[in-house]
Amino acid sequence: MHMGDVLISPEVGGTMLAAAVGVAAVSIKKVKEMDEKKLPLMGVMAAFVFASQMINFTIPGTGSSGHLGGGLLLAILLGPYAGFLSMAAILLIQALFFADGGYLAYGCNLINMGFYACFIAYPLIYKFITRARMSRTRVIIGSITASIIGLQLGAFSVVLETLLSGKTELPFSQFAGVMQGIHLAIGLVEGIVTAAVVSFVLKVRPDIVGEAVPNGSRKSNKTIIIGFLAAALVLGGIVSLFASANPDGLEWSVGKVMGAELQGNSQVHEALEKAQEKTAILPDYGFKSQPGTGGEAAGTVVSGIVGSGITLGVIVLIGFVIKYFKRRKPGRIG
Repeated sequence: MHMGDVLISPEVGGTMLAAAVGVAAVSIKKVKEMDEKKLPLMGVMAAFVFASQMINFTIPGTGSSGHLGGGLLLAILLGPYAGFLSMAAILLIQALFFADGGYLAYGCNLINMGFYACFIAYPLIYKFITRARMSRTRVIIGSITASIIGLQLGAFSVVLETLLSGKTELPFSQFAGVMQGIHLAIGLVEGIVTAAVVSFVLKVRPDIVGEAVPNGSRKSNKTIIIGFLAAALVLGGIVSLFASANPDGLEWSVGKVMGAELQGNSQVHEALEKAQEKTAILPDYGFKSQPGTGGEAAGTVVSGIVGSGITLGVIVLIGFVIKYFKRRKPGRIG
């Protein structure tokens, strides 16, 4: 559901970016209160989600594919505020270095993939279903239900954003029907994957699920951190080689309605496209020059490892900044 800049107008992109920055500002303030034990976990979970998003799975009978969004999973294991900030870092890295999602569309993508999952699907649906008891059955039902609703909200938001941007080539009702239908299937798969990961964590470390580590917990997160880091490297560096080549749900929906690709229609679009070409070191998760199949495979492997590493590094840096401000004495200047 990564939107490209051509799908939105500068006005809509700017408005959504302002909204996303506002949510991020609140999240930064709230994350300062998060237990420091979760900061390393925040980094490896972000790397894990980055790698997971590289793996597109085929939606049978459609010619389309989908991938894990990861917002709900991040919210369940880290809390909604840390989950949203992690998604903000993932999407920014994807746009800057891999040309996945546009600069102008960054705010839209963060709201569509981060806000709905972290602040609606997680607290209002997942937590409601699992609050009585964290049983395996409730986790499965909660994960699937919340994932489907979160993606439905995100998909409908995409349709509204194109409508407000004046993209008449994408008729509202037709585009909405195609988008909601394909993301229903993608949401079901994401829910199953999310339930599997959360069930595993509940089995080995139930104390880290949620927004805070219970008081008195002295267990080390080292084992689970190593596990998710290893999983990120395997997913990004190996499993991504076998990802579906079919267009994702959004690309497929646009093609289904239009039968062609949209083109940017302003100087802003052109300027941002040129800027992204300069910053994207591995556009579309591959080398800029790929002479053959071997080069394509190598580009995918490098993208998975480098992207996961950059994501981890950015989150660790954020963690150090948070720890610095938490430990400053009140009233101290400089």
